[in-house]
Order: sequence, then C-alpha cells, then structure tokens
Amino acid sequence: MAKTITILGIESSCDDTAAAVVQLIDETKVNVLSSKIFGQEELHKKFGGVVPEIAARAHTEKLDYVIEDALEDAKFNLNTIDAIAVTAGPGLIGGVMSGVMYAKGLSVGSKKPLIGINHLAGHALTPRLTNQIEFPYLMLLISGGHCQFLIVHGPTQFKRIGASIDDAPGEAFDKVARLISLPQPGGPSIEVSAKSGNSVRFDFPRPLIGRDGCNMSFSGLKTSVLRARDALIQEQGGLYSIDQSDISASFQEAISEILTKKTMVALEMYLAIKPNSPTISVAGGVASNSLIRDNLKKLAAKCGVTFIAPPINLCTDNAAMIAWAGIEHYRLGIRDDMSLGARPRWPLDESAPALIGYGKKGRKA
Repeated sequence: MAKTITILGIESSCDDTAAAVVQLIDETKVNVLSSKIFGQEELHKKFGGVVPEIAARAHTEKLDYVIEDALEDAKFNLNTIDAIAVTAGPGLIGGVMSGVMYAKGLSVGSKKPLIGINHLAGHALTPRLTNQIEFPYLMLLISGGHCQFLIVHGPTQFKRIGASIDDAPGEAFDKVARLISLPQPGGPSIEVSAKSGNSVRFDFPRPLIGRDGCNMSFSGLKTSVLRARDALIQEQGGLYSIDQSDISASFQEAISEILTKKTMVALEMYLAIKPNSPTISVAGGVASNSLIRDNLKKLAAKCGVTFIAPPINLCTDNAAMIAWAGIEHYRLGIRDDMSLGARPRWPLDESAPALIGYGKKGRKA
C-alpha cells in the first residue's frame, strides 16, 4: 500500500458544486490540500427552495471550474492523484448524475480508479477526516434531508439505531422559515432570528420525546408552528418581526431538545457496546446550528463522552468529505467501474427496517 494517498473528491448531490483534494500521509497525517464550492443560493432564492432542474444545469456548467480550481490550488493534476471519488447518491438525481458522469469521463481519460461514495457516508466519516478517531463511534447525522443515529463500525459498516420517521430537521427549518417569511436556506435564517427571540413564548410540542428508542419526528412540530402563525395573523392582523423572532427561538429550542433527549437514549445504546473511550460526533448541515452543538456538547461532557463537531465548512455539503471517504475506500481496495450509477436514494444501513417506506426511487431511510 502506498504511504501517501491523494484523492480528488467531487460532490454535486444538491445545490453545491464542490471539488477537493485530500491527502493521507503514512496512515496518520491528513491534509485537505484544497476545497472549492460553487454555491447556488442566488439561483434558487426567488423560488423559495432548490429547483432540481436549475441545480442540475448549474452543476454541469460549473464542474469544470471547481475541479480545475481544486487541482490547481492543491498543486496536483489528474496524472499525480491516485483516484477520483464522487458522490453517487443519495440526492437530487440530476445533480448526482452530473457528478457521476463527469467523474467517469475523468477516470477514463486519466486512467485513474473511480470510487462511488454514499453522500451520507461522507458526512458520517467526517470526524475521521478531522480527528482520526477510532471505530466504533456514535454519529448524529442531521441535515436537510436526513436525520439518523449511526454507530459507525467501519468505512462501509453503519448500524442505524434511530432516525426521523418523517421530516428531517433541516427540512423542518426550511419549511418553518417559509411559514414565517424568512429567507432560504431556513436554518441560518431561523438561527439569526432566534437570537433576539423569546424561546419560551410558544410551547411547541416535542414529538416522541417520551417514547422508548431514539426515533424522532418533526412534522408535527412544523404543523404546530403553522397553527401559531395563523392564530397570530387572525388575532393581530399580521406577523411582526418580534413574532418571527419568538417563533424562531421557540422552534429552535424544541428541535434542540428533541435531538438532545434522543441523543441521551442513543448514547446508552452505544455505551453498551463501547464503554471505554467512547466518542460521539455530529455532522450534516444542521450541525452548524450553535444551540444544537452547544447542547450536545454539554450532554457529552455530562456523560463523560468525547464530543466532536467538525468545523462549519465541513458540516455543510463539501467535497473534502467525499475525498476522505474515497481514501477510506481506497485503503480497503474498493473500486468502481463504468457501471457506477447515480442513486436518488441510498440508505447507509440497508439491513435496517424502512422507517418512511419505499417509493419509485427506492427506500428513503
């Protein structure tokens, strides 16, 4: 096995076109040599959310540039890297296809190995990129489309012990932001608005909080916000900035409490198999929320568990995590060929029972 492994990572699963070059030296030292992201917020802003067709077109237009910039910043080229890792799902199918097809072309042209990566595995392996922690560890993956507790046993071994049975937290943040006329993406908007709000003005529900296990639910919370908003509009003829702030603060507090309480249950399950030197990490876009991070950190300290929260730029979608997951796969001898397909849905733990069910695109979670 080579002492130095250098991987180009490509990410295009939603509305960020990203490329990165990550290097592992002597099995211990990790260098993120470059990480480039072309965001699409301005393209989707007027639509109140991501438009898949616009996102796919933008990926096709920008992949050339972000990959070229990433390689140039890293002072590498296609001849000097070891392999190409690309997000092959889950995500918006047009965006995933754009990345996969581009990576295939690069692989054929450069004769470099191709490695298809599960986007969720990229998030789940991020604490290995940032802190080189040992398996197994507990991961709370919270993003715009996913929310699950995983015990990560290896680069391709994930045991799901709990998840949302309906909306993901990021999805709930976006929907609530729309309800109270805050801009998208909803997570950052609500966090900013909540800073001047009263978190106890509205007593929003905490679904499943008292039920056994660490499954979660967020759709009822979103509906409760809708009712509170409608009541305010009917009572006072409109929604004022103080109402937006108080709803934001109360909603954010409810989300944080649900996640914290369910994390306590997940920790008990994890500690039963890893009582010595336990570690919990959080990843995904919602992990950028400071209240959620702070409350999880306090819980981990209370339980005597090491807590790891990656830097904000590695919580949201990025290609460095894909490149790192590619390194993990490369070390195991995992390679893909030109039959690699784009998958709109791709559960990490395919042995776990479906919580949300199946559709034409396959199992969501």
